[in-house]
Amino acid sequence: MLRRISRLFVIKTRVEALVIIYALALGATTRGASYLDQFPGWGGWTLFFACTVAVFLAGAKILDCLEFERKEREEAETDG
Repeated sequence: MLRRISRLFVIKTRVEALVIIYALALGATTRGASYLDQFPGWGGWTLFFACTVAVFLAGAKILDCLEFERKEREEAETDG
């Protein structure tokens, strides 16, 4: 039962990954907007861009991991 529940938290497809990246981007822009309110000027814009760049890096890593896992699964099927 615990195994079935844990499978809900595994990203399996590219669509699932893109939905998660979209949710991260919404949160990051919201946080960035609050930084703009708290720190007007260059400081706020710097923190805003830092939030969005973090999402780009995380999104790239998620998509790369999906590709790596797909290749690994295909190799396991051909070898085994």
